Amino acid sequence: MSQVTSVQAEIASEDADRAILYGFIGRMLQAAPSNEDLQAIRGLQSDDTPVGQALAGLSAAAESATAENLSRAYEDLFIGLGRGEFVPYGSYYLTGFLHEKPLADLRATMSRYGIERSEGVSEPEDHIAALMQMMEGLISGDFGQVATLDEQRQFFVEHIGSWAGHFFKDLSATDTDAFYAAVGALGRVFMAVEADAFAMTE
Repeated sequence: MSQVTSVQAEIASEDADRAILYGFIGRMLQAAPSNEDLQAIRGLQSDDTPVGQALAGLSAAAESATAENLSRAYEDLFIGLGRGEFVPYGSYYLTGFLHEKPLADLRATMSRYGIERSEGVSEPEDHIAALMQMMEGLISGDFGQVATLDEQRQFFVEHIGSWAGHFFKDLSATDTDAFYAAVGALGRVFMAVEADAFAMTE
């Protein structure tokens, strides 16, 4: 039997679910999923909640997707020749340019929480995938301790809530690839749920 750590014991089941969803969305936007990933996504459980319906849509989109096709779609959407269809960085969405004040503000917050950029990563830290994974880590305690709800809300408001919903809305409307449009729909719904929940705790 595996032993539950003290950090794990501090996390309520609904918060563990939130962390998992943040991490999942982050991984979908960090790189194209493998065929093994797609097989798991096809088997996702869903319910009648907005997030559950979005997960069902993603599962359905995965039915006809292949890792090879999604690798090409990821390249077209986020990398391209010079730039992709989307520029998934907070600074760009908020100012129209990369490496602007939103990135500097994020780096200051990362330093405060002891969050370091992974070795070998060249992209600015305000990439949407990195921000999703930072929220995952704050909720789950991966950065040393579980962030309080106030700390989670502050991070979300300062670095995610002001632009991620717009990014996911744009991605959900793409006709480049149905799977990534479904990822966008899931992100848009989840960001709205998180924003509403945080607003209720103020």
